[in-house]
Amino acid sequence: MNFEGVILGAIAFLAIGVFHPVVIKGEYYFGARIWPIFLVLGVIFVALSLFVQNTYGSVTLGVVGFSSLWTIHEIKEQEKRVAKGWFPKNPNRNPGQQE
Repeated sequence: MNFEGVILGAIAFLAIGVFHPVVIKGEYYFGARIWPIFLVLGVIFVALSLFVQNTYGSVTLGVVGFSSLWTIHEIKEQEKRVAKGWFPKNPNRNPGQQE
């Protein structure tokens, strides 16, 4: 039996699952202005994945990198979801800090 696909699928599932609460908490505490952090992390992880020889390591870095890049979109969407009342708004954050 070949378990590589299952293992790599689980790695992708876990990486994506970790970013879901990161989007929610990141928007809650900082707003959409934190997107450059995810851009830098995404580029770094994707670039590193090109140089790692181990398949599992390379795939993990690539999945985390592209999940980080996708978080840029999701954090802006989360801001819209908060505006619609689907998620709580941080009462301690100055409205002028949001983008």
